[in-house]
Amino acid sequence: MPRSGPAGHRDPKSASRRSVLFGIGAAGLLAGCSRTLDMEMLQVPEMGLDTTPTGSIRPSISVDKQVTSPELMYASFTDEGYQLPEIPFAKVDPKLRRQIVVDPTGEAPGTIVVRLQERYLYLVQTGGDAIRYGVGIGRDGFRWSGRANIQYGKKWPTWTPPPEMIARKPELEKWRGGQPGGLDNPLGARALYIFQDGRDTGYRVHGSPEWWTIGQAMSSGCVRMINQDVIDLFSRVHGKSPIVVG
Repeated sequence: MPRSGPAGHRDPKSASRRSVLFGIGAAGLLAGCSRTLDMEMLQVPEMGLDTTPTGSIRPSISVDKQVTSPELMYASFTDEGYQLPEIPFAKVDPKLRRQIVVDPTGEAPGTIVVRLQERYLYLVQTGGDAIRYGVGIGRDGFRWSGRANIQYGKKWPTWTPPPEMIARKPELEKWRGGQPGGLDNPLGARALYIFQDGRDTGYRVHGSPEWWTIGQAMSSGCVRMINQDVIDLFSRVHGKSPIVVG
């Protein structure tokens, strides 16, 4: 509750805090009008905001230094020379949008946890929170599970279909040598490569231009994400991060 000083005057710190929050909200509305952002616009300064976890009071949509609203999270912007299209987030189940939640995994901070049945990927944070993203998973008979590590990541990666996929879909023969990165590439804007015991599993956590498949079991085994979400995840993953899929 805002504090009041003598004769009912409000604490100037409270007024300042309200001004900051109003400013962030206004920025979100303006961004919502243009729907296209430069990456520099996403660098929202801390401005003294208290980011300490608040017990049972949790945001329903991600709120951090660079995120204020779905309009910003899923806006169009230019990345590495590619113009990512805006995601019509109103058509995405709110549960599958990027958000901060109480960590349900019990894993160490920095661990990526994919819960296949839930269709969620969690990036465990310090302080008991996790960033949760909606994902698409492999269809029956194509899923992988286990404990492993992210060996490395790539921006706008080349996609090379495995021979068995080409056998199932002969039209992919043209990409036997690899499909260059781009807006139509099945690996999307980023890919994180999963290795187990030093060997490539062949499975990836990657972006996808097919945002409407998030929450469904349609892939050939990889974990797919909205491109804007995988870019966010990629920026937060450092080194050979552990990953748990199950």
